[in-house]
Amino acid sequence: MFAALSLPETALIVGLAGLLVGSFLNVVIHRVPIMLERDWAAQCAEIAREHGDTAHEPVAETAPAPAFNVIEPRSHCPQCRTPIAARHLVPVVSWFVLRGACAHCGAKIGARYPLVEFATAIAFAIVATQFPTDASLLGALLVTGFLIALAMIDFDTQYLPDQLTLPLLWVGLAASVFAPIKENVDPTQAILGALAGYLSLWSVYHAFRLLTGKEGMGYGDFKLLAALGAWLGAAAVLPIVLIAAVAGSIVGLIGIFAFGRGREVPIAFGPYLAAAGWLVMVFG
Repeated sequence: MFAALSLPETALIVGLAGLLVGSFLNVVIHRVPIMLERDWAAQCAEIAREHGDTAHEPVAETAPAPAFNVIEPRSHCPQCRTPIAARHLVPVVSWFVLRGACAHCGAKIGARYPLVEFATAIAFAIVATQFPTDASLLGALLVTGFLIALAMIDFDTQYLPDQLTLPLLWVGLAASVFAPIKENVDPTQAILGALAGYLSLWSVYHAFRLLTGKEGMGYGDFKLLAALGAWLGAAAVLPIVLIAAVAGSIVGLIGIFAFGRGREVPIAFGPYLAAAGWLVMVFG
C-alpha cells in the first residue's frame, strides 16, 4: 500500500496511526505498574498465608477479583469511574474538545495523555521518513512504541517491567532472523548486541556497588539495553550508553543546581536509554 504513496503521504498516514497507538500506550503506561503491584501484593499474601500465624485458619471464600489488564476494564474516569464514551476517545482532539476534563464529573484530566499521543504520532512519522516501506518499518515502529511505554513507566515508577523488556528482547532476536530493521544486524550481531548490552551495564552496576556499597541502577536497565542491542547490533551499544549517560548527567546536574534536587534522589535511567536507543535506531 505504501509503495504507491509519496514520502510525506506515508509519514502522514503512519503519524495518524501513531495517534491511535499513543492512546493505547497511555493505557499501558497507567495499568502495567498497577498490574505489577497487584501481582506482588498477591504473592506476599500467599506467602503470609503459608508461613504466617493464620496459616491454619480457614480462609473465607471471596468473589474473584474483576479482570484488570490493558484490555479490561474499559477506559474510565479515574475520579468518578464512569466509562469513557467512544466519541470521547479520539486521540488529542477529545481532550481539547472536553477542555481537559471528564465529560461526566468535570474532573481534570492531565495534559500528559494528549502529549503522549502527539509525541507517538511525531515519532512514528519521523520513523516513516527514515525506513523503507517494508518489514523494517514495522519493526522500527514496534520498537518505538515499546520505548515510549518503557520510558514513561520508568519515569513514573522507576520500574522497567519484564512484561515489556523481555518481549522486546526476544522479538528483536527473532527479527534478526526474519526481518532485521538494520541490514548489518544478522543473528550473530543481534546475539552479540544483546550480550554486550546486558553485560556492559551489569558490569558497571557491580563495579559501582563494590566501590560505594550502593546500587546505581536496576536490572531492568540491563534488559532494556540488551533488547536495544538485539535490535540494533553490538556496534550500537556504546553510542547508546554514551548518549544516555551524557543526557542523564546534564539533566541531573540541572535538577541539582537549578531546582535544588537532592544528590541522593535516584534518577530513572530508562528514559535516557530509550531516547538514546531511538535516536541511534532512526539516525544511526
